[in-house]
Amino acid sequence: MQINHSRRPAALVLVLVLAGGLAACGKETPPQANAGAAPLVAVHEVQAGAVPLVMELPGRTVAYQVAEVRPQVGGIVKQRAFREGAEVKAGELLYQIDPATYQAAYDSAAAGLARAEASLYAARLKAERYAGLVGIEAVSKQANDEAQAAYKLAEAEVAAARAALDKARVDLAYTRVSAPIGGRAGRSAVTPGALVTANQAEALVTVRQLDPIYVDLTQSSAELLRLRREIESGRVQRDGAAALPVRLLLEDGSEYAAAGTLAFAEVSVDEGTGSVTLRAQFPNPAGELLPGMYVRARIEQGIKHDAVLVPHAALGRDPRGNATVMVVNAENVVEARVVKAERSLGDRWVVSEGLAAGERVIVEGLQFVRPGAPVSVAPAGAAG
Repeated sequence: MQINHSRRPAALVLVLVLAGGLAACGKETPPQANAGAAPLVAVHEVQAGAVPLVMELPGRTVAYQVAEVRPQVGGIVKQRAFREGAEVKAGELLYQIDPATYQAAYDSAAAGLARAEASLYAARLKAERYAGLVGIEAVSKQANDEAQAAYKLAEAEVAAARAALDKARVDLAYTRVSAPIGGRAGRSAVTPGALVTANQAEALVTVRQLDPIYVDLTQSSAELLRLRREIESGRVQRDGAAALPVRLLLEDGSEYAAAGTLAFAEVSVDEGTGSVTLRAQFPNPAGELLPGMYVRARIEQGIKHDAVLVPHAALGRDPRGNATVMVVNAENVVEARVVKAERSLGDRWVVSEGLAAGERVIVEGLQFVRPGAPVSVAPAGAAG
């Protein structure tokens, strides 16, 4: 039998190719040695310390004193004696109402008082004379009684005339409409020649005292209750004798130069908003603060001891909106921890629940970790 040696080279080539393929498979590159290594993260060791308990509350400025000036007698305005928008002093003349009729009424009342006093003089002499004559029966008792009664009546007429003179004097004085308080005068509602009436509804002008000035703030009753409980428990300490300092942020974001103090807190809660009104007082010598301005106030309500602070970078939110941090335990294993972040203080969060001093939270490398995974740890700022 003749063997076909022409197929041997092809078979040999196939064997060699298969052998090379198997060898190549045997030498496949293994996974990188560092693919299973723990990721490197930067951690911050939580510290506890005393921090000021600062509340930022919205509010509006309110004039220290407000006086709506109205006439107390009617008449024609003869003069406006102030400049709109200018500072006026208490007692300074604002308007002059035509005093002619009131001067005449005063003169008439003065004359009436003089007439009554003259009648009183004659009645007194007669009463005294009759009192002596009735003892010797020179006049009848009835005549004496009538003389004494006339004397009493004359005294009453003098008192009435004096009261009428006092009223006329007051009305005449009211023709000079003066500033009841010192402050800044607003826009005048009348001009010279206008007719005004006593106690009219429309104010002639409004005077506002702006130095010092009030700022009315609103704080929720729930926050106020929590603060009181923390003070009672000793977690927050406050100097009860000292007035609480207040700093003010203006509408443009700048901080008002002068510090104020908390004047008082309202004794009732607004039923519609559930908030309590706080009133702070600020110096305002330059008149920079005007009534009605929207501001935000920072009030240092006390010192919270053993407060836990964590950097902003360490805190995230879960799908439910809860604040969470990734904690590295003693075995360098990651734990997800739900915490309660009360407020922001600078570049850190004040955490009241969920963390303790000495624990380590991840601030860098959060995208490489998951709960339960081991990690390599480096101090914050050293990872990379």
